[in-house]
Amino acid sequence: MSQSRLSTAIADGMIALPSGNISLMRPSATYDISALPRDDIHIAHGFYPDVAAWQAAGYDVRQDLQECAVAIVVVPRSKALARAMVAEACAKANFVIVDGQKTDGVDSLFKSCRKILGDLPSIPKGHGRIFWFAATDAFADWTAPEPAKGPHGYFTTAGVFSDGAVDAGSALLAEALPAKLPARMADLGAGWGYLAAPVLARDGVKSLDLIEAEALSLHCAKLNVSDPRVHFHWADATQFDGSGYDGIVMNPPFHTSRASDPSLGRSFIQAAARLLAPHGKLWMVANRHLPYEATLTECFRNVDMIAGNGAFKVFHANRPQR
Repeated sequence: MSQSRLSTAIADGMIALPSGNISLMRPSATYDISALPRDDIHIAHGFYPDVAAWQAAGYDVRQDLQECAVAIVVVPRSKALARAMVAEACAKANFVIVDGQKTDGVDSLFKSCRKILGDLPSIPKGHGRIFWFAATDAFADWTAPEPAKGPHGYFTTAGVFSDGAVDAGSALLAEALPAKLPARMADLGAGWGYLAAPVLARDGVKSLDLIEAEALSLHCAKLNVSDPRVHFHWADATQFDGSGYDGIVMNPPFHTSRASDPSLGRSFIQAAARLLAPHGKLWMVANRHLPYEATLTECFRNVDMIAGNGAFKVFHANRPQR
């Protein structure tokens, strides 16, 4: 197996790590840390599945970056979040390493950093790049602002899904919901809480659980939704420990990277069938090209497409099959 960029840079002596704590910012559960001293490692992360994986492996995981000698920024897909992470790393660490894939925009970030700092050492490798520099206050204006209410009337922040506008699929799902909904509802992958308002506006709803894996999104949801019937859960919806819901709504994610991954949506469908009571009902929206019909019919006795357009399709399913 070829070495990762981080292992290569350390093994070749290009990066000499200062002594002290090493904080990794938002590393995936499969990120290679074999070249780092285990006892010095801390993880800063807000995505629950990765948090759970690192905790299970015995590492200290916190949502917020702590003061450290070295901060390793693992570049996310969001450009705004990546820049904010660089600014935070510079504010909390003495030495900053940035590592990421080209498909996640690492080369663009590298060019932006080099424009500010001048030439920077780097290693392009494995369809990505790693680069490093001494912490500086030159990136202070990259600091992420607090969540703000956008033109759509909702609080969002850097790094959340659909931060600039209401997702068109979620809007279509909201329009397709019936006038009356079951009493005990849940939203799997609730994001920043857009679907809460249309669900709560329907007759019959007595409680709504918002289940969301990304802490940044859930924080915004708490700003957007104040109804006392709502309960917030920071959790992986596909592994959530609950049952007996009368109804579930969801617009499941279908990306783990830039490439679409239909298996993620299938896991959401399977989770919905597990979490619903025998009489429970599911309302779900999906991009039209995603092949979810087979999984829906495997997990539910009755499945109907109740709305759609050129981009999305909305399903209603009931009588979950265990």
